[in-house]
Amino acid sequence: MSVLPNSLLQALHAVLGDAGLIRDAERMHSYLSDWRNAYKGQAALVLRPASTEEVAAAVRLCSEAGVALVPQGGNTGLCGGSIPDESGAQVVLSLTRMTRIRDVDVGNETITVEAGVVLQRLQEAAAEVGRLFPLSLGAEGSCTVGGNLATNAGGTAVLRYGNMRDLALGLEVVLPNGRIWNGLRGLRKDNTGYDLKQLFIGAEGTLGIITAAVLKLFPAVRSLTTAWVALPSPQAAVELLGQMRSLCGDRLTGFELMSRQSLEFVLRHVAGCNDLFAEVHSWYVLIELSDTLFDAPLNDMLERGLAEAFEQGTVLDAVVASSQSQVAALWALREGISEAQNHEGPSLKHDISVPVSSIAAFVAEADKRLQQAFPGVRIVAYGHVGDGNLHYNISKPLGAEDAGFKAQAQAIMHVIFDVTASFAGSISAEHGLGQSKRDAARHYKDPLELELMRSIKQTLDPAGLMNPGKLL
Repeated sequence: MSVLPNSLLQALHAVLGDAGLIRDAERMHSYLSDWRNAYKGQAALVLRPASTEEVAAAVRLCSEAGVALVPQGGNTGLCGGSIPDESGAQVVLSLTRMTRIRDVDVGNETITVEAGVVLQRLQEAAAEVGRLFPLSLGAEGSCTVGGNLATNAGGTAVLRYGNMRDLALGLEVVLPNGRIWNGLRGLRKDNTGYDLKQLFIGAEGTLGIITAAVLKLFPAVRSLTTAWVALPSPQAAVELLGQMRSLCGDRLTGFELMSRQSLEFVLRHVAGCNDLFAEVHSWYVLIELSDTLFDAPLNDMLERGLAEAFEQGTVLDAVVASSQSQVAALWALREGISEAQNHEGPSLKHDISVPVSSIAAFVAEADKRLQQAFPGVRIVAYGHVGDGNLHYNISKPLGAEDAGFKAQAQAIMHVIFDVTASFAGSISAEHGLGQSKRDAARHYKDPLELELMRSIKQTLDPAGLMNPGKLL
């Protein structure tokens, strides 16, 4: 039963109508746990506004009543950032009914969309006008623009296009008091003071609710080539990355590293995936080149780069896709890792970044310390080498009990984060802090940074009602 006063419920119903409120426990269930069932909470109510004005009215009513709000998009996060606590007193505010594409300005190379637009639909809308929206994630069929912005999502094309912070020109945000900041400006130059949109990107809904955004579009890709490459080590991957960058420049749009353990999980659990080489190798990269020109000589460039690397011993074997179906098959090996690991029991997800030049040293040191402290753990290391981001995930040893492995989660995390810190890295490259890394951030972030972050939070949300318990 809801703990909210009837007066608030009646006021919210008057603003949002029957379609905008969910009070039934069964219908609320999907909003109260993440897709992995790693985080679960309770809520007094789920709100589903259909417009910015409805969001503003709902936020204002909850603010006046002292009720905390948990903004939620596609609920595809990995850190519990969009899940309420277990008190049952918080209200989930879902943006999934806000799905309008408000404007496409081809001349300005921008698109204006609401926060509930699914990333795949955004990509399709760009393609319909002969343009590209380059953010690409494994969850693109269900994650939403608002969530992508709130977590500053990265994905597989950051190497060429940057993350969401680089792709956003303007925002519309409902502030914690219900006021609407209209910053929907499609300007690439605006030097009139603080760049306020950057406060809300990556803030995980703790400073306000993003309701719409002006995003950059790019010329459509007309030529593409993809290769699956076997390597002896992560250091070889870093060296190959440098070679390909020097040879191909911005045509290098994807460079994804995977360990053999990652690939074995995919081969075991993802239907239709096959090992492409007769010999087993320790590491692999997936390389993608793209160009706006038809019939750009990408295959020639790729094969030249691989041939040079093969002569130097950097590359052990390689296969270049010769059709779109083969391209999809190669990407399935990379994108199937997260799903495949779930079939191996509990997995501990870590999303770190270090300087690209330190990736090999990080892997060697983290592997060594983990195996010393937790013999037999299976390390699933993969990620976006071009921007220094590794998903350094841990699965339990074969035959180990789930409960015993989970009990070691904090100790394992601190080993990984200690190594990350020793290389001046970040404990969260693209997933955010949410609730899973909130406490760790107190230890690994500079105290002055945290002080400044708290000052901003206090200024915009003095009552602490926006996504409490997350990030800070």
